[in-house]
Amino acid sequence: MTASAFVVRSIEARCYRYPLEAPVVTSFGRMIDRPAVFVKATDEDGVVGFGEVWSNFPSTGAEHRTRIVNEILSPMLGGGKAQHPSELWAMLTQRTSVLALQSGEQGPFAQAIAGIDLALWDIFARRNETPLWRLLGGANATIKVYASGLNPTGTRRLAEAALARGHRALKLKIGFGAKTDRANLASLRALIGDGMLAADANQAWTPPQACEIAPDLRDHGLAWLEEPIRADCPWPEWQKLRRVAGMPLAAGENFASRDAFQQALADDTLGVIQPDIAKWGGLSACSPIARDILAAGKRFCPHYLGGGIGLLASAHLLAGIGGDGLLEVDANDNPLREEFSGPVAAIVDGRVSLGEDPGLGMAPDLASIERYRTA
Repeated sequence: MTASAFVVRSIEARCYRYPLEAPVVTSFGRMIDRPAVFVKATDEDGVVGFGEVWSNFPSTGAEHRTRIVNEILSPMLGGGKAQHPSELWAMLTQRTSVLALQSGEQGPFAQAIAGIDLALWDIFARRNETPLWRLLGGANATIKVYASGLNPTGTRRLAEAALARGHRALKLKIGFGAKTDRANLASLRALIGDGMLAADANQAWTPPQACEIAPDLRDHGLAWLEEPIRADCPWPEWQKLRRVAGMPLAAGENFASRDAFQQALADDTLGVIQPDIAKWGGLSACSPIARDILAAGKRFCPHYLGGGIGLLASAHLLAGIGGDGLLEVDANDNPLREEFSGPVAAIVDGRVSLGEDPGLGMAPDLASIERYRTA
């Protein structure tokens, strides 16, 4: 197999839902199941690659994004020829730009294109007969991870289970009132000792609220405070919050343009930047942005909360780019993640190590989760 131009023969998305015993709660809503939209791409030589589309919200969003891939983007891409996946990402983005604007669905289209892009990068790395992390420029296959998705209830139990699985860093969901938030942060700080602890408010507060609340969180020794205000708040509001917070601020999962990331890189407002490759940009747009993040002296920590294929691709990106960032790993049970995240499921002392197999390093057996597939 050579690394010459390849032709896309087919693209197919499948939708799955795993019901949760305990809903995952954020400051803006609840998830009663874990959805996943997996994308399978095949080129004219029969090389297969896999990707994943972000699909957590709204509750019906996964099925909708599946149809965008299968009914709109797949016919557009079939027979497409490219030397590099980024060419096809650019083509799909350009050809759907007016349609996304007309329908008011820039997010769903960007997410569907991102999932396809991940699958095409998997093919590209397999055709180059190299692991994806190495193709992206990595020199070290080992990365740090942290446990995410810690709810405001049952917090300590879930955190203890995560530590038992090998985690050494935690991130708590906050935004549920000062009493609840501070009690949970104190409990986790006592549990983890000097280990890394971060907090995610999921855009819960207005800028004045955040300026009042954030300083009171300093004594918990947070590695970062994530999305305390809306991601699209005017930048001066973010700058003001940074001056009073007394800790690094984090954002990026809800940035959906190069301009948004460039603004965040232009000053010291954000210390941690978190693009989500299944939500916007795929690897084609986010890998150069990740390099810019490190060049700006900031911490690159990929955001991810979904199934195993997107998580594994995010791990390859972090290993490929390097730096001292950590990969987000959901602490809640989810076979759609656990069965397809490959070596990311094997956490040892807060780290995982990717292998030398080509591409993502594994081919998911989708037949094993057929019972979770939706119509």
